[in-house]
Amino acid sequence: MGHRFLILLLSALPKHLLSRAAGFLATRPVPVRWRASVYRGYSRFFGAKPEEASLPLDAYPTINAFFTRALRPGLRPIAPEAIVSPVDGAVGAYGVVENDSLVQAKGRSYSLATLLGDRALAQRFDGGTYTTLYLSPKDYHRIHVPVDGDITRAMYIPGALWPVNGAAVAHVPDLFAVNERLVVTLERGSGGVMAIVAVGATMVGMTRLVFDDLHTNARRRVVQDRRYAPALPVHAGDPLGHFEFGSTVVLVCSRECGTISPLTLGATVQLGQRLGAVGP
Repeated sequence: MGHRFLILLLSALPKHLLSRAAGFLATRPVPVRWRASVYRGYSRFFGAKPEEASLPLDAYPTINAFFTRALRPGLRPIAPEAIVSPVDGAVGAYGVVENDSLVQAKGRSYSLATLLGDRALAQRFDGGTYTTLYLSPKDYHRIHVPVDGDITRAMYIPGALWPVNGAAVAHVPDLFAVNERLVVTLERGSGGVMAIVAVGATMVGMTRLVFDDLHTNARRRVVQDRRYAPALPVHAGDPLGHFEFGSTVVLVCSRECGTISPLTLGATVQLGQRLGAVGP
């Protein structure tokens, strides 16, 4: 009952305005003398690990800079010749793509074509595998490339900004397919394709890409579709983007691209960890 009431309350609130306000506050400068205390307090509250940061705490000028901090070099080794986790997070779903359907939560599914904003692209994933990875405020907030290939397309799809925690996943229909999102398409020489979908959420200021100025929670809320010619070659572990707080990545892999191995719901994964085998 409490979760349903919270969702009902959120439905009446201006979630885009709240998220922009959160983003604005997160980019206000923190006085140098307060930084270490502020960031340690945040880390204790959420369970983050400031010792993994690449810089001293007083080197981060804003809360947003600390949210999106890089890790110390070598802290997350990248598994070789594999599909690897693009983030630190927790497994929210895993399965096989069947009849354009992905599982959101027990008894609740949603359309892959709607998620990707492209039915023809979605059809290429039939029989492939997928996983949903949830990033909480304690997690490292950067997104990395899951497999070697070429980025051929990126799309911003405007939408709602529901939270993506367990309560919302269980109660908001088609959550990942109605929230704002960035869809990155990566092609492999084998003819395989992978979609990396970064889903926005309430109080996430923006979700950004490193290779394009596309971002969620844009003031001009229309679909923006970018095609890259030539394509952008990338390798597993390369930087892809970041969340300005926390959210969710949906990773979808065609059969020709490879196979994501079965994952246990709720299990934690780390950037670079092997998730499955690449295709031929």
